[in-house]
Amino acid sequence: MSRSIRIWLPLAALLAFGLWWLAAIRQLPMADWPALPFRPDGMSLQQILMAFGLMPRGVIALLAGAALGLSGAILQAVLRNPVADPTTLGISSGAQLALVLATIVAPGLLEAGRWPVAMVGAGLAAGLVLLIGAQRAFAPVTMVIAGMLVGMTASAIATAVTLAQGQYLLSLVIWNGGALVQQDWSGVRSLALVLVLGGLGAASLARPLRVLSLGAEGAAGLGMNVAFVRLAAAALAVWIAACVSAELGLIAFVGLAAPALVRTMGARGIGQLLALSPLVGALILSVCDGLVLTLAGATGEMFPTGALTGLIGGPLLIWLLPRLRGSTPPGTERAEGPAPRLARPRRILLGLLMLLIAAALVLVWIGRVPGGWAVLDWSSFNAFLPMRLPRLIAAASAGAALALAGALLQRLTANPLASPEVLGVSGGASLGYAAVTFALTAPTAMALGVGAMIGAALSLALIAAFVSRRDMPAERVLLAGIAVSAMASAVLSAIMATGSTQAWMILNWLSGSSSAIGMGGALPLLALTLSVWGIAMTSRRWLATLPLGADVAGGLGLPLRLARLSLIGLAGIATGAATMLVGPLSFVGLMAPHLARRIGLARAADHVTGAALIGAILMLAADFGARMAGFPYELPLGLFASLIGAPWLIWLMMRSRT
Repeated sequence: MSRSIRIWLPLAALLAFGLWWLAAIRQLPMADWPALPFRPDGMSLQQILMAFGLMPRGVIALLAGAALGLSGAILQAVLRNPVADPTTLGISSGAQLALVLATIVAPGLLEAGRWPVAMVGAGLAAGLVLLIGAQRAFAPVTMVIAGMLVGMTASAIATAVTLAQGQYLLSLVIWNGGALVQQDWSGVRSLALVLVLGGLGAASLARPLRVLSLGAEGAAGLGMNVAFVRLAAAALAVWIAACVSAELGLIAFVGLAAPALVRTMGARGIGQLLALSPLVGALILSVCDGLVLTLAGATGEMFPTGALTGLIGGPLLIWLLPRLRGSTPPGTERAEGPAPRLARPRRILLGLLMLLIAAALVLVWIGRVPGGWAVLDWSSFNAFLPMRLPRLIAAASAGAALALAGALLQRLTANPLASPEVLGVSGGASLGYAAVTFALTAPTAMALGVGAMIGAALSLALIAAFVSRRDMPAERVLLAGIAVSAMASAVLSAIMATGSTQAWMILNWLSGSSSAIGMGGALPLLALTLSVWGIAMTSRRWLATLPLGADVAGGLGLPLRLARLSLIGLAGIATGAATMLVGPLSFVGLMAPHLARRIGLARAADHVTGAALIGAILMLAADFGARMAGFPYELPLGLFASLIGAPWLIWLMMRSRT
């Protein structure tokens, strides 16, 4: 054991205990603490709160942190990936989505407990990510991008479904944030059993994982069944993480931080990693919970502990990026093969424009009434047009703006997986929106829009500055953006769990809705989208040259710094304006540029224009689904946009190399 471990672990343990002790004596003087055995009939109210609330909370923080640390260590060892953990691989979000859907749609499934439901959700998410990874030899960047995008999709759907069910809203929001509040010792007993069984399983896998660390080919040459070991280790890690999610909710990045810190402190070998990661994970979560309790004592606000761990994981993921082995992510130009190039793209662009106009007319003319579907007559059409036209304009404009931002970012980074959602631009817009809601007593729509635009542009500028200084491959930009999104989600989760007026305002915006927008909001959004498109057209030389690489672009006389900053700002403005309507996650910015490229719109001007038209069509379809699927109630627009985007994203990442 290294000297760093011998020094830092006792100090962390002392800090964790000190923070809990301060919270305990603030609640009840030490002389009045209850003694074993705890008998509620002989205790005061404060003693009951101590014995069945604060004490089990302190213990369960240690157990959950240890379990997540062990799960992360197993995943990192079996995948040989330093940024793998239940959060980055989408496991925790899969469990979260399954539990939310069961709570709202089929509560009878929870009669046997939450654990089986969480296992199904976590298993499906992990299976999907591993299936994608298997086609790419489990490349580290590929696995993390696939996992975190699957996780983002699951979280978005869970949030939208939660918003649609007001009676469950507050409890699900707090649970989704990873609250450690306890009412008895049952959770402690359950997670203690999970940790013991998980530890025994990890001990039995230590030697096979040590052999697997030599590489899949080397391990197979020594007679190991590599597929079985990978499956067994992944199943164990998924089971551990799902149990924690079922008991406490979504607690992010502890499984990433614990093994990373163990390695940083000098641990060597699989054995030390598996042995020390649970200990470090326990201390991380315990210190975080102690900070939450201290903050609650000072301010009176109790934040979910899981939100605070996200603030740790985002910077840690960025710090680990330079240490990742290089690999080509799925969806790159080489992986997809050469895209078709139309000789006469104007016919396609004209066809897309006509399709957009026809779709708008059809969606205005048909709808649902209490008796079923109906086609409006002329008088009804004239009556409904003033109500439907603004939201159709706004939805199409938002979709076009997101598609423009995605096309700009994909050409800027030369990576077809870039999009406002993936690069953290939408997360930055969310933080900008949240900042304005707290800074102003009665924020106007204009102020909220400006805040979202500034937040989007700043987040993208920070990512670009970080990556450009380190000369990283293009896929590192994606991971940096995902880290920013994780930090934004953590901050928003903490805000929403307070239950303040601003929290409800932010929570409602996160799902996206065009129901309240009028012509006064729709026309400015349309004007801004057309302006962004016009500027992009004047920058088509930059957009055509940047994908060739910095050396080629510089050799052709392109002002690289000006071009990058201008395109970053333009993408940030477009994203900030669009997210005001659709929320921070829709995947339109990822899908539309891809579709435009695959139908042959390869030239810069054609690509950008085609992406904008396709994005407008996709968002019109999402808006129609949001209005009609839950008639007479309107469902969140962001949910339908994500449901359109998720199958496309999964299909895209599962495509094999050509």
